[in-house]
Amino acid sequence: MDEAFINRCIELAYNGLGTTYPNPLVGSVVVYEGRIIGEGWHQRSGEGHAEVRAIASVKEKNLLPYSTLYVNLEPCCHYGKTPPCTELIIKHRIGRVVIGTTDPFAAVAGKGIDQLRAAGIAVTVGVCEAECLELNKRFFTYHNKQRPYIFLKWAQSSDGFIAPAHKDEVAPHWISCAEARQYAHLMRSREQAILVGVNTVIADNPSLDTREWYGHNPLRVIIDPYLRSPKNFKVWNDSQPTLFLADKQHCTFIAEKELKNTEVALIDFSADVLPQLCKVLYQKQIQSLIVEGGSYTLQEFIKNGLWDEAYIATGKTVLKEGVKAPYFSEGIKKEGATSYYQIYKNNKQRG
Repeated sequence: MDEAFINRCIELAYNGLGTTYPNPLVGSVVVYEGRIIGEGWHQRSGEGHAEVRAIASVKEKNLLPYSTLYVNLEPCCHYGKTPPCTELIIKHRIGRVVIGTTDPFAAVAGKGIDQLRAAGIAVTVGVCEAECLELNKRFFTYHNKQRPYIFLKWAQSSDGFIAPAHKDEVAPHWISCAEARQYAHLMRSREQAILVGVNTVIADNPSLDTREWYGHNPLRVIIDPYLRSPKNFKVWNDSQPTLFLADKQHCTFIAEKELKNTEVALIDFSADVLPQLCKVLYQKQIQSLIVEGGSYTLQEFIKNGLWDEAYIATGKTVLKEGVKAPYFSEGIKKEGATSYYQIYKNNKQRG
């Protein structure tokens, strides 16, 4: 029965995907004599945690000492934007707590479990642990590897090109169908940041927003050593936060009028760029990143083994020539699919 209730916690937690950053995805249920009497999930950073919402939803509070609280992630035990969940659990004298996995955040990291046990509460840990780790893969990657969870995404023609050799206009050349593009915007609404290189900006003048799906716009990240992105292009507008990565040897001054909703991070392009990128995003508490192009940029992430999942849409279009799609080394196999994308996972980065 424990597994069924933790799976319900996971189901609830997914409702917060895209809205809880920098906090994890957490769901919680309160069970009395095999029946759920309360449940909740964390909805937004700064608002009530899943355990708080689940306990608050219980109408008969006198049942709490005889109930079990289930939660997919260890309850917090420190003061942040909200009080510790462990204090609330102890206050209501809940008899048993079942936890999917411990919290990797240094301020918790087993301390919450210790507090509950010290208060005489029976605690079970590790129920459906693999599923709970998958749920919070962004959060765990951020804290354990000090970088975002990295998604690669591209569309390619049936003969393996991501763009034609020549275009008549500065705009994206659509290879995938409208539904696949809408799914891509759904992905953008769930993740914190989206990245392209300067050549993609110059060729396509992309918006990198979620205009075809409801949800927040991600942070735009542009690798642009010499800040060649035209100032009248969309990446310089004020519609959403934007971060340029530029060469500190060549870009030491940016006009104030260009920085209303835009930041330029100066890094050393004579050294490895991607580790520096990851460090900058880690410092900004960015837990997830979609890399959308171009082909060279995507291939650099692949070459460095710096990716976790890849979403590839293959259209019916035949281009015959153009920009070749990125490719994987041997050993990378398809591990899933949506209606429009084949999903590959970098198992060397798992865990």
